[in-house]
Amino acid sequence: MDNPVLWILISIQVFMGAFDTLVHHEGSERLAWRASQKTELRLHGVRNFFYAVIFLCFGWLEPHGVFTVMLAVILAVEVLITLWDFVEEDMTRKLPWTERVNHTLLALNYGAILALAAPYLWQWSFLPSALIPVSYGWWSAMAALAALGVGLFSARDLLAAARSDRLDRGNAADLVAGLPPRQHILLTGGTGFIGQRLVQALVEANHFVTVLTRDPRNAEELLHPVRVITSFDQVHNENRIDAIVNLAGDPVANGFWTAKKRARIIRSRVDMTEALHALIKRLDRKPKCLINGSAIGWYGLRGDEALTEDATSAPAFVHDVCDKWEQSAMKIAKENVRVVILRTGLVLGVDGGMLARLLTPFEFGGGGVMGSGQQWMSWIEHDDMVRVITRAIADDAILGVVNAVAPEPVRNVEFTRALAQALHRPAVLRFPGWLLSDGLGDMGRETMLGGQRVVPSKLMKHGFVFRHPELAPMLREITGAKSGIDDDIKQEFRSAV
Repeated sequence: MDNPVLWILISIQVFMGAFDTLVHHEGSERLAWRASQKTELRLHGVRNFFYAVIFLCFGWLEPHGVFTVMLAVILAVEVLITLWDFVEEDMTRKLPWTERVNHTLLALNYGAILALAAPYLWQWSFLPSALIPVSYGWWSAMAALAALGVGLFSARDLLAAARSDRLDRGNAADLVAGLPPRQHILLTGGTGFIGQRLVQALVEANHFVTVLTRDPRNAEELLHPVRVITSFDQVHNENRIDAIVNLAGDPVANGFWTAKKRARIIRSRVDMTEALHALIKRLDRKPKCLINGSAIGWYGLRGDEALTEDATSAPAFVHDVCDKWEQSAMKIAKENVRVVILRTGLVLGVDGGMLARLLTPFEFGGGGVMGSGQQWMSWIEHDDMVRVITRAIADDAILGVVNAVAPEPVRNVEFTRALAQALHRPAVLRFPGWLLSDGLGDMGRETMLGGQRVVPSKLMKHGFVFRHPELAPMLREITGAKSGIDDDIKQEFRSAV
């Protein structure tokens, strides 16, 4: 098939397919880490395997006779798998508009490829059965690279499908078992990484949840029933609110800290908290408590010093953000409301946050140590974070500042090693400190190269029991780590076909 138009269309198919995989499946949608997408991952795995066969055949072989029929069957089965995939996607997730457009273009382009390839296949089908080696120069080289790429992602998707069941986190309602029944909870930041899991737990446990969000479309992914509001004006004075959880704020570790961004990060937290204060003042019945977000960045960059809630702070922008947020929240205590400030460490889970951004690079061998690797990382597992919030709501003895971190902080080099081992991948790279510092400025210096060694002294004093006190076992559990990878691929391929 030395038709240049056909090869141009194949090249377009390769480019659009790569865009769909990298930007959507691996990027925004992160399908490999969503237990709900097991069937879709199986379909992708088998389809990519067939694509590898198709690319190699088009680029390096001319099939005759029965081999032509076999190739035609594969081409037809790919169409059926794609149609099934479209139905599965619509049933299990909300596709971004860019993915829908890309899928439409892929389908149209594939149809054009079949139309141009059909005359060749028809002629070859009448020839004696044979596989004739051919070469089309650069086109064949491109086909080989495309086959290698889709083959790699075929194995990756089948592996991800095999571990899907191991990503199941069980009944979320268990996380809020310590709450009295039928609580009315008002939540800001409910569409974020922590908030979504907290909402799920509360709803499954039959509590009443109100979520404030600027854009109601962001709440479509939440487990319902949930009352969604866009302004505190929608909360009436006589409404019952038992507790408020305030997690809202612009992301900190997300781009350069320009003067405008620094101001926006602080104002987003302070303005929301002041609006909550005004709401509480006018309510006929005050909530029992406010659980307010903060971060261990309040302590600044402190080296190897072990930091309890009584520790002092050091200068840093992250301290300024947390300090202003905390001061704003503590004013609410004047309304006879118990205020708890959660100084949160790195919240680790496969659904979002820092760990979610690292999973794909680590899975493809791109993980490594940041800077010297000696900076401390104080962390807490995602569900343990929800349990800490629940405990803070339920336990009247807890008030003031609480370090929401696991009892065993680790250095960056230990974290890197543990994550690589959980994913069965090497992590031999090192990202120089100067690269992160010069490239990302203060954001890189404070959030990636700096750190705090924080101890959850108050939680332990109150008898809180962490389900995940140690990093390495936690990472193995939440990533669905398992030995026998080759057997997983074979079993998953048999299940998928």
